[in-house]
Amino acid sequence: MHLRQWVGAAVLATASVAAAGGQPPPRVLLVRPSGPEVPVNLLRISIEFAAPIEGPVLRRIALLRADGTPLPEPFLDQELWSPSGKALTILLHPGRVKSGLLAREERGPVLFEGEHVTLALDGRPLRRWSVVRADETGPVATAWKVPDVRAASRQRLVVTLDAPIDGRDADHLAIADASGLRVAGRARLTNGEVLWTFTPNEPWRAGTHRLVIRGTLEDPAGNRPASPFETGIDSRPGPAVDVSISFAARSMGPRPAH
Repeated sequence: MHLRQWVGAAVLATASVAAAGGQPPPRVLLVRPSGPEVPVNLLRISIEFAAPIEGPVLRRIALLRADGTPLPEPFLDQELWSPSGKALTILLHPGRVKSGLLAREERGPVLFEGEHVTLALDGRPLRRWSVVRADETGPVATAWKVPDVRAASRQRLVVTLDAPIDGRDADHLAIADASGLRVAGRARLTNGEVLWTFTPNEPWRAGTHRLVIRGTLEDPAGNRPASPFETGIDSRPGPAVDVSISFAARSMGPRPAH
Protein backbone atom coordinates (compact mmCIF):
# COMPACT_ATOMS: atom_id res chain seq x y z
CA MET A 1 0.00 0.00 0.00
CA HIS A 2 1.36 3.44 -0.90
CA LEU A 3 1.98 5.96 1.90
CA ARG A 4 -0.96 8.12 0.82
CA GLN A 5 -3.27 5.10 0.78
CA TRP A 6 -2.05 3.99 4.22
CA VAL A 7 -2.51 7.44 5.72
CA GLY A 8 -6.02 7.77 4.24
CA ALA A 9 -7.04 4.35 5.54
CA ALA A 10 -5.49 5.00 8.95
CA VAL A 11 -7.32 8.29 9.37
CA LEU A 12 -10.59 6.68 8.35
CA ALA A 13 -10.02 3.77 10.72
CA THR A 14 -9.37 6.09 13.65
CA ALA A 15 -12.49 8.12 12.96
CA SER A 16 -14.63 5.05 12.41
CA VAL A 17 -13.53 3.24 15.56
CA ALA A 18 -14.19 6.40 17.53
CA ALA A 19 -17.67 6.61 16.00
CA ALA A 20 -18.25 2.99 16.97
CA GLY A 21 -17.52 3.79 20.59
CA GLY A 22 -14.19 1.97 20.64
CA GLN A 23 -15.83 -1.41 20.10
CA PRO A 24 -13.96 -4.04 18.05
CA PRO A 25 -15.17 -4.24 14.45
CA PRO A 26 -17.91 -6.78 13.75
CA ARG A 27 -17.16 -9.93 11.79
CA VAL A 28 -18.31 -9.77 8.18
CA LEU A 29 -19.27 -13.02 6.46
CA LEU A 30 -20.11 -11.82 2.96
CA VAL A 31 -20.26 -8.68 0.84
CA ARG A 32 -22.31 -8.48 -2.32
CA PRO A 33 -21.73 -7.85 -5.18
CA SER A 34 -19.13 -10.54 -4.54
CA GLY A 35 -17.55 -10.44 -8.00
CA PRO A 36 -14.52 -8.33 -8.97
CA GLU A 37 -16.49 -5.78 -11.02
CA VAL A 38 -19.47 -3.48 -10.50
CA PRO A 39 -21.27 -1.30 -13.05
CA VAL A 40 -20.79 2.43 -12.90
CA ASN A 41 -24.51 2.71 -12.10
CA LEU A 42 -24.27 0.36 -9.09
CA LEU A 43 -27.23 0.96 -6.80
CA ARG A 44 -27.13 -1.62 -4.02
CA ILE A 45 -24.57 -3.23 -1.72
CA SER A 46 -25.30 -5.81 0.97
CA ILE A 47 -23.19 -6.86 3.94
CA GLU A 48 -23.84 -10.01 5.95
CA PHE A 49 -22.57 -10.02 9.54
CA ALA A 50 -21.94 -12.95 11.85
CA ALA A 51 -24.17 -11.43 14.53
CA PRO A 52 -26.66 -8.56 14.88
CA ILE A 53 -25.08 -5.11 15.14
CA GLU A 54 -26.03 -2.52 17.74
CA GLY A 55 -26.29 1.12 16.79
CA PRO A 56 -25.98 2.88 13.42
CA VAL A 57 -23.57 1.28 10.98
CA LEU A 58 -23.81 3.45 7.87
CA ARG A 59 -21.60 6.19 9.31
CA ARG A 60 -18.88 3.56 9.81
CA ILE A 61 -18.93 2.49 6.15
CA ALA A 62 -17.01 4.22 3.37
CA LEU A 63 -16.18 3.83 -0.30
CA LEU A 64 -12.49 4.55 -0.84
CA ARG A 65 -10.79 5.70 -4.01
CA ALA A 66 -7.62 3.97 -5.19
CA ASP A 67 -5.55 6.51 -3.24
CA GLY A 68 -7.36 5.67 0.00
CA THR A 69 -9.49 8.80 0.25
CA PRO A 70 -13.23 8.32 0.85
CA LEU A 71 -15.81 9.28 -1.75
CA PRO A 72 -17.95 12.14 -0.39
CA GLU A 73 -21.42 11.09 0.77
CA PRO A 74 -21.94 8.18 -1.64
CA PHE A 75 -24.83 6.53 0.23
CA LEU A 76 -28.47 7.23 0.81
CA ASP A 77 -28.92 7.93 4.53
CA GLN A 78 -30.93 4.77 5.21
CA GLU A 79 -30.09 1.35 6.63
CA LEU A 80 -32.14 -1.59 5.33
CA TRP A 81 -31.81 -4.58 7.68
CA SER A 82 -32.99 -8.15 7.26
CA PRO A 83 -35.39 -9.54 9.90
CA SER A 84 -32.46 -11.40 11.49
CA GLY A 85 -30.58 -8.14 12.02
CA LYS A 86 -27.51 -9.65 10.38
CA ALA A 87 -27.78 -8.50 6.75
CA LEU A 88 -27.55 -4.82 5.89
CA THR A 89 -28.43 -3.38 2.49
CA ILE A 90 -27.19 0.10 1.66
CA LEU A 91 -28.03 2.14 -1.41
CA LEU A 92 -25.76 4.38 -3.35
CA HIS A 93 -27.62 7.67 -3.58
CA PRO A 94 -30.28 6.95 -6.27
CA GLY A 95 -30.44 10.62 -7.23
CA ARG A 96 -26.76 10.45 -8.19
CA VAL A 97 -27.05 7.08 -9.91
CA LYS A 98 -29.96 7.93 -12.20
CA SER A 99 -29.21 10.55 -14.84
CA GLY A 100 -31.25 13.72 -15.18
CA LEU A 101 -31.94 14.19 -11.47
CA LEU A 102 -30.99 17.24 -9.44
CA ALA A 103 -28.61 15.45 -7.06
CA ARG A 104 -26.59 14.11 -9.99
CA GLU A 105 -26.52 17.49 -11.71
CA GLU A 106 -25.32 19.27 -8.57
CA ARG A 107 -23.00 16.66 -7.04
CA GLY A 108 -22.14 14.38 -9.94
CA PRO A 109 -22.30 10.58 -10.10
CA VAL A 110 -20.91 8.46 -7.29
CA LEU A 111 -18.73 6.18 -9.45
CA PHE A 112 -16.75 6.65 -12.65
CA GLU A 113 -15.99 3.96 -15.22
CA GLY A 114 -12.41 2.71 -15.08
CA GLU A 115 -11.71 3.53 -11.43
CA HIS A 116 -11.16 1.13 -8.54
CA VAL A 117 -13.05 1.47 -5.28
CA THR A 118 -12.90 -0.31 -1.94
CA LEU A 119 -15.73 -0.78 0.54
CA ALA A 120 -14.45 -0.30 4.08
CA LEU A 121 -15.96 -0.76 7.53
CA ASP A 122 -14.22 0.90 10.48
CA GLY A 123 -11.31 1.51 8.13
CA ARG A 124 -10.95 -2.18 7.24
CA PRO A 125 -11.24 -3.06 3.54
CA LEU A 126 -14.09 -5.51 2.89
CA ARG A 127 -14.30 -5.69 -0.90
CA ARG A 128 -12.50 -4.10 -3.83
CA TRP A 129 -14.15 -3.58 -7.20
CA SER A 130 -13.23 -2.39 -10.65
CA VAL A 131 -15.91 -0.07 -12.03
CA VAL A 132 -17.05 -1.04 -15.52
CA ARG A 133 -19.61 0.28 -18.00
CA ALA A 134 -23.20 0.90 -16.98
CA ASP A 135 -25.71 -1.96 -16.88
CA GLU A 136 -28.92 -0.57 -18.32
CA THR A 137 -30.66 -3.74 -19.55
CA GLY A 138 -31.24 -5.88 -16.48
CA PRO A 139 -31.60 -9.66 -16.22
CA VAL A 140 -32.45 -11.42 -19.50
CA ALA A 141 -34.06 -14.66 -18.35
CA THR A 142 -34.35 -16.04 -21.89
CA ALA A 143 -30.54 -16.15 -21.99
CA TRP A 144 -30.27 -18.24 -18.82
CA LYS A 145 -29.09 -21.84 -19.09
CA VAL A 146 -31.38 -24.25 -17.25
CA PRO A 147 -30.35 -27.91 -17.60
CA ASP A 148 -32.49 -31.00 -17.11
CA VAL A 149 -32.04 -33.01 -13.92
CA ARG A 150 -32.13 -36.67 -13.04
CA ALA A 151 -35.54 -37.90 -11.85
CA ALA A 152 -35.72 -39.83 -8.56
CA SER A 153 -32.56 -38.06 -7.35
CA ARG A 154 -31.81 -34.93 -5.35
CA GLN A 155 -29.46 -33.67 -8.03
CA ARG A 156 -28.62 -30.00 -7.60
CA LEU A 157 -30.05 -27.77 -10.32
CA VAL A 158 -27.40 -25.28 -11.48
CA VAL A 159 -28.76 -22.31 -13.45
CA THR A 160 -26.27 -20.08 -15.26
CA LEU A 161 -27.49 -16.48 -15.44
CA ASP A 162 -26.61 -13.99 -18.15
CA ALA A 163 -25.25 -11.50 -15.58
CA PRO A 164 -25.16 -11.01 -11.79
CA ILE A 165 -28.42 -10.39 -9.94
CA ASP A 166 -28.91 -8.83 -6.53
CA GLY A 167 -27.33 -11.02 -3.89
CA ARG A 168 -30.39 -10.82 -1.63
CA ASP A 169 -32.74 -12.07 -4.36
CA ALA A 170 -31.99 -15.81 -4.32
CA ASP A 171 -35.56 -16.48 -3.20
CA HIS A 172 -37.01 -14.43 -6.06
CA LEU A 173 -36.56 -17.61 -8.08
CA ALA A 174 -38.53 -20.76 -7.39
CA ILE A 175 -39.26 -24.17 -8.86
CA ALA A 176 -42.77 -25.34 -9.74
CA ASP A 177 -43.58 -28.97 -10.53
CA ALA A 178 -45.90 -30.29 -13.24
CA SER A 179 -48.93 -29.54 -11.02
CA GLY A 180 -47.83 -25.95 -10.47
CA LEU A 181 -46.88 -26.57 -6.84
CA ARG A 182 -43.71 -25.08 -5.44
CA VAL A 183 -40.88 -27.54 -4.91
CA ALA A 184 -39.32 -27.19 -1.47
CA GLY A 185 -35.56 -26.95 -1.28
CA ARG A 186 -32.54 -24.75 -0.70
CA ALA A 187 -31.56 -21.98 -3.11
CA ARG A 188 -28.20 -20.21 -3.25
CA LEU A 189 -26.43 -17.59 -5.36
CA THR A 190 -22.73 -18.20 -5.98
CA ASN A 191 -19.87 -17.35 -8.35
CA GLY A 192 -20.37 -13.60 -8.20
CA GLU A 193 -24.17 -14.02 -8.23
CA VAL A 194 -24.21 -15.52 -11.74
CA LEU A 195 -24.98 -19.09 -10.63
CA TRP A 196 -28.29 -19.94 -8.96
CA THR A 197 -28.33 -23.41 -7.44
CA PHE A 198 -31.28 -25.31 -6.04
CA THR A 199 -31.22 -28.56 -4.08
CA PRO A 200 -34.66 -30.13 -3.56
CA ASN A 201 -35.63 -31.52 -0.18
CA GLU A 202 -37.12 -34.58 -1.85
CA PRO A 203 -36.07 -36.45 -5.01
CA TRP A 204 -37.21 -34.91 -8.30
CA ARG A 205 -40.42 -36.30 -9.68
CA ALA A 206 -40.29 -37.19 -13.35
CA GLY A 207 -41.90 -34.65 -15.64
CA THR A 208 -41.74 -31.04 -16.74
CA HIS A 209 -40.83 -28.40 -14.18
CA ARG A 210 -40.58 -24.63 -14.38
CA LEU A 211 -38.07 -22.16 -13.03
CA VAL A 212 -40.24 -19.18 -12.06
CA ILE A 213 -38.55 -15.76 -11.94
CA ARG A 214 -40.43 -13.06 -10.07
CA GLY A 215 -40.81 -9.81 -11.94
CA THR A 216 -39.48 -7.93 -8.91
CA LEU A 217 -36.06 -9.58 -9.26
CA GLU A 218 -33.34 -6.95 -9.60
CA ASP A 219 -29.68 -6.76 -10.50
CA PRO A 220 -27.15 -4.68 -8.51
CA ALA A 221 -28.03 -1.62 -10.63
CA GLY A 222 -31.75 -1.83 -9.78
CA ASN A 223 -32.85 -3.16 -13.18
CA ARG A 224 -35.72 -5.62 -13.35
CA PRO A 225 -36.34 -8.13 -16.17
CA ALA A 226 -38.94 -5.92 -17.86
CA SER A 227 -38.11 -2.57 -16.30
CA PRO A 228 -34.68 -0.90 -16.40
CA PHE A 229 -33.84 1.50 -13.58
CA GLU A 230 -32.56 4.11 -16.04
CA THR A 231 -35.75 5.45 -17.64
CA GLY A 232 -36.80 8.92 -18.68
CA ILE A 233 -37.92 11.27 -15.92
CA ASP A 234 -41.46 11.29 -17.30
CA SER A 235 -41.54 7.52 -17.98
CA ARG A 236 -43.15 5.09 -15.60
CA PRO A 237 -41.40 1.79 -14.86
CA GLY A 238 -42.82 -1.20 -16.66
CA PRO A 239 -45.00 -3.63 -14.71
CA ALA A 240 -43.38 -6.46 -12.79
CA VAL A 241 -43.95 -9.53 -14.96
CA ASP A 242 -43.05 -13.03 -13.80
CA VAL A 243 -41.15 -15.22 -16.26
CA SER A 244 -40.83 -19.01 -16.34
CA ILE A 245 -38.41 -21.40 -18.04
CA SER A 246 -39.24 -25.08 -18.51
CA PHE A 247 -36.89 -27.95 -17.82
CA ALA A 248 -37.37 -31.66 -17.26
CA ALA A 249 -36.69 -34.18 -14.52
CA ARG A 250 -36.12 -37.34 -16.49
CA SER A 251 -34.54 -40.74 -16.26
CA MET A 252 -31.03 -40.55 -17.65
CA GLY A 253 -30.11 -44.20 -17.44
CA PRO A 254 -27.45 -45.74 -15.21
CA ARG A 255 -24.32 -43.78 -14.46
CA PRO A 256 -21.25 -45.04 -16.35
CA ALA A 257 -18.84 -47.23 -14.36
CA HIS A 258 -15.48 -45.72 -13.45
